[in-house]
Amino acid sequence: MGSKKVLISELTKTVQQNCHIADANHAGDYTLCIYLLKMRELYRWELEETFSTNLPNKTVGSWLRQREALWDELEAREYENIEFENESISPFESDSINKNLYQHQLVYSGGMGINNRPHFFLAELDSSEQHDDYSLYIAGKEYARDMSAPPAMSHNNTIYIRKESFRRLLWEKLETWRWNKPDNALGRAFACYDCEKNLDDALIQMTEAEIDNVIQHERGEIQAGILLGEKWHHLLFSLPHSKASIMLRAVRDHLADSLTTLPALLNLNSTPSWHFYFGNLNNMRTDLYPSLIKGYDEWYESGSLSKMSELIEKGQQHWLELCQQILQLEETDIKVRQTEIENIIEQSRL
Repeated sequence: MGSKKVLISELTKTVQQNCHIADANHAGDYTLCIYLLKMRELYRWELEETFSTNLPNKTVGSWLRQREALWDELEAREYENIEFENESISPFESDSINKNLYQHQLVYSGGMGINNRPHFFLAELDSSEQHDDYSLYIAGKEYARDMSAPPAMSHNNTIYIRKESFRRLLWEKLETWRWNKPDNALGRAFACYDCEKNLDDALIQMTEAEIDNVIQHERGEIQAGILLGEKWHHLLFSLPHSKASIMLRAVRDHLADSLTTLPALLNLNSTPSWHFYFGNLNNMRTDLYPSLIKGYDEWYESGSLSKMSELIEKGQQHWLELCQQILQLEETDIKVRQTEIENIIEQSRL
């Protein structure tokens, strides 16, 4: 394909086209408020505006209408293959594509996220590592991305960490927190950095500080996948988007974090990282693990991690046994199965 500049240009065009197609089919998955927030940040990324820049509503609105018109044209399109000199590769064959890109210090991913939503990105490769049980790619500047842009993903025992997307996610969370500025764990995490006077630098510092915990969670996902096997994936994807599927994801996340993330946090014992972890637990996860929330509150008030250490050790066994119990359920009518899953999990709070 010639020089790296030409390669990036051609790949960006194809990958971004696939991102547009994914957005065209899945933008409606979000509530209006979340949708508008993500689109503003997509605009910011495309225009390469800093996080401290106030975006003009009229200009963003015009851009949004043009983007939605483009989606109308692309909604029925098939995803395009990634083309190399002598090879045409499915956009979901990330391993094969990255073999072609590694020499150019580029990284790519095409995978399925929550609710079977495709995600694609192309970026500079900051670094990569090979471990016994997983491979790790850390991406820098992004050339192509979709509106959601998850900052961390793992599939086929490969972990992708997107520093630029992680930094943007932090910005989105900060913007949301600023609406009411509640006294909570997330606000305490941001207070550890100079977000008011040096926003862009603060977000860079926070990204570098928290990136290892993101990696730890993805490692936990891989380990949980090994423990639970393919049957768990079949179960999850057999269910429609429902309370049962949300609960299953929360239970597995707790298992993953009990295996890697929380033990790593205990060893690190970083105040900003403890606040950030608990500030990012969604409502379902906090509802299912109230004792862990009490452990955080105790640590915040007293500085003692003794209760937290006990809870993490107990949690490893609890969440694994709960997952195994769910996998033993007989395959029945889908609505009956959803009800059984909900009942089991609701009775197994820790």
